[in-house]
Amino acid sequence: MSQAKMQKRQREKAQRERAAAKRERRATKGAEGDETSDEADSAPVQPQGEVLAQLATLHQRFADDEIDFDTFEAAKAELLAQLDV
Repeated sequence: MSQAKMQKRQREKAQRERAAAKRERRATKGAEGDETSDEADSAPVQPQGEVLAQLATLHQRFADDEIDFDTFEAAKAELLAQLDV
C-alpha cells in the first residue's frame, strides 16, 4: 500500500475517533445538564442569531476604537459563553 493511502486511512480513522469522542461528550453533557439545571437557569437564554449579531456589533465597536481591548475581550467572552457550540 502506498504511503499516501496509508496516511489517508490514518486521517480518516482519527476523524472517526474524534467524531465518536464528540458524540460521547455531547451525550455526557446532556446527561449532566439535567443535574446542573440550576446553573443553566441563571444565564439568560438568547437566540443564537441575536448573540451573533451582538458579537458582530462588539467587533465593529472595537474596530472603531469605541472600546478598549480589555473591555472587548470581557464582553466577547460573555457572548461566546452564551453560544451553544
